[in-house]
Amino acid sequence: MRMVSAIYGQKRRNPDEVKRDGWREQGILAVSVEDHRLTWPERELVRQLGERLYGRRGQRREVNHG
Repeated sequence: MRMVSAIYGQKRRNPDEVKRDGWREQGILAVSVEDHRLTWPERELVRQLGERLYGRRGQRREVNHG
C-alpha cells in the first residue's frame, strides 16, 4: 500500500474517516460491538443486528467426515 500511496501522493486515511464517509455518502454503517463510545444498550443492539444478519460471532461450522 505504501507504494500506491507514494505514486499517487495520497496519505492513508484513518479507519474512522473511512467509516464516517461510508455512512455519510452511502448509508453504510460499520461499528464494533466493543466501541467504547456506545452505551451497553447500543452495543447490545449492534450485537443483535449482527447476529440476525450474519450469525453468531466466532461460531464455526462443524464438518462431519463420516
